[in-house]
Amino acid sequence: MKFRVERDVLADAVAWTAKALPSRPSVPVLAGVMLRVTAGQLRVSGFDYEVSSQVTVDVHGDADGAALVSGRLLAEITKALPPKPVEIAAVGSHLELVCASARFTLPTMPVEDYPTLPDMPETAGTVDAATFASAVSQVAIAAGRDETLPLMTGVRLEIEGETLALLATDRYRLALREITWRPDDVQAHLQALVPARTLNDTAKTLGALGGEVTVAISRGGIGEGMIGFAGGTRRSTSRLLDGDYPKVRSLFPDHHVAQARVPVAALTEVIKRVSLVAERNTPVRLAFSEDGLIVEAGGSDDARASEAMDARYEGESMQVAFNPQYLLDGLGALDSPVAVLSFTDPKKPALIVPGDAEGEIISGYRYLMMPIRIGS
Repeated sequence: MKFRVERDVLADAVAWTAKALPSRPSVPVLAGVMLRVTAGQLRVSGFDYEVSSQVTVDVHGDADGAALVSGRLLAEITKALPPKPVEIAAVGSHLELVCASARFTLPTMPVEDYPTLPDMPETAGTVDAATFASAVSQVAIAAGRDETLPLMTGVRLEIEGETLALLATDRYRLALREITWRPDDVQAHLQALVPARTLNDTAKTLGALGGEVTVAISRGGIGEGMIGFAGGTRRSTSRLLDGDYPKVRSLFPDHHVAQARVPVAALTEVIKRVSLVAERNTPVRLAFSEDGLIVEAGGSDDARASEAMDARYEGESMQVAFNPQYLLDGLGALDSPVAVLSFTDPKKPALIVPGDAEGEIISGYRYLMMPIRIGS
């Protein structure tokens, strides 16, 4: 194997592939990336039996072939190279990399020991890449990070005809985003529970490429228990999480007794300032009244902070407390100038949805958050 390629192209391809590699692989070859040159194209692949990633780039190929090298080491090297063309050649049991006056020799691993990447499941439809990336980021923030509760670490995809819904919850908050997409079968009803971190990384990368993302979901047979995403010259597959996802949609309230409209940017800055005195897991208190909003927090050694701000509020005066980071996450996901907060009771979940400059609700995204009980 011997080829020449631009540094940025190689570094980008290797970085994306190596990012999904395990830090503690069960066998050494799973820490590697496969470089395979065929007819002027380089295919960079990674696979750990759970997640696979693959990208194809054009190169000036002098000799076809394949080599398996440490993915993380190759990613670090290619990122640090000068902006010059890179020449790579497999020589015996080593890979030689030359860029300008920089030269590296890396040991290779047996190509024949590397597992075969899984085939893509059956295509389910396509979606705008940027829209998909935005939707995933809005929902993934609510996914759990406790690996002892694997179901909570996933994002649930629900396909109902031309509607693609994404849901995630860590039991303390719940996010739901619904977008329009182009299904291969308008009568399709499919569900998939995807690891949130994998989905977020994949969607972010494919979203930056623009165009469309193809979504492929197993329906028995080929790729059973698997989901695949493809955009441009990149494709990725992931094992799905097993189990019955809780019926969380019923948690969204169908009414409210009070509602506030608050500028997102202003509320975000106030929460960040007031939270400076708060210790870890200490809530921020939001006191709503017809006069506006007062945000308060307290910490150790009698440290206290409060700040008043304008807000349009309808309902009886109410004080409610939240985890400040959960609240900031929800505000940051709105992608709108105004946050519309709806309440049924200070001790029951509060709903946050995006609003336009006039305060009119923008449909499509909902973020539900459990309050923290505080003393009277």
